[in-house]
Amino acid sequence: MNYFIAALPLLLGAAIDCVLGDPYSLPHPIRLIGKLISLLETLVRRRMKSHLRSGGVFLALTVLLISTAVPFLLLIVCYSINVIFGAVAEGIMCYYLMAARCLRDESMKVYRAVKRGDTEGARKAVSMIVGRDTDVLDETGIIKAAVETVAENTSDGVTAPLMYMSVGGAVLGFFYKAANTMDSMIGYKNEKYADIGRFAAKLDDVLNYIPSRLTALAMTAAAPAVGLNGKRAFRIWKRDRRKHASPNSAQTEAACAGALGVQLAGDAYYFGELHKKEFIGDPVRAIENEDIRRANNLMYAGSAIVFAAALFVRAVIVGGILC
Repeated sequence: MNYFIAALPLLLGAAIDCVLGDPYSLPHPIRLIGKLISLLETLVRRRMKSHLRSGGVFLALTVLLISTAVPFLLLIVCYSINVIFGAVAEGIMCYYLMAARCLRDESMKVYRAVKRGDTEGARKAVSMIVGRDTDVLDETGIIKAAVETVAENTSDGVTAPLMYMSVGGAVLGFFYKAANTMDSMIGYKNEKYADIGRFAAKLDDVLNYIPSRLTALAMTAAAPAVGLNGKRAFRIWKRDRRKHASPNSAQTEAACAGALGVQLAGDAYYFGELHKKEFIGDPVRAIENEDIRRANNLMYAGSAIVFAAALFVRAVIVGGILC
């Protein structure tokens, strides 16, 4: 029974994510964390404008403390009422930390817009899931951006939260997502965020170091199951996994590029400024709209391997501790 209770939050969270995704009508704790980050950024810039690096540390630690203390206290209350009630409550929390269905839905909006020839609609759709400037992208650039964000967020949005939840449940999952959300909002290496976002960016690099590499390996192992090239995925991953300013972002992008047989990355504009980037992968063929769908299939297949491992850790190891 303890093994089942330990695994139930992950099972329930994954099931809800598969069915519901991320309806905009529902309140979302990650959006609340985002509002907290914005509020604290304004406060730090006003009160600590001559000490932004220290202010960034204060911002990050405050966000992490609140983001983990709230679910921790709620779960103490829920589990004290009844262990099943607590597990269900934690399962709902786990659902909010998984983004597989949302990632697929948002990227497929790009796919459908490109398919009907709506370039402006495709630019708008891809702008919702990438941080780069999208107004300069042609159709090929739009497709490439969508494939890249599916590949990168396979780790950030799906498998890394699973790995942390397998060990520390929803509480550790919220710790990870708070750090990841800070990185996506203030972790840029430009003049505006270089100081205030430095601690958050470094923390995100540390937290994603192992998950990104394990996810890339899971994607290479899963590639043949969805009709993609696993051997090439592994070869390109070994060769190109460091071709990014971040130590982690190229890990899953390289595996995806190799599996698909396309070339990803390259120069991109952020906030009107051109950033020079190396290419990832070999142009075995030209990238095409269908690659967005293929990238999503690879995301689900790779995530399934990680999910199975996470269930094992949660049920056998954590469940065993509860015995």
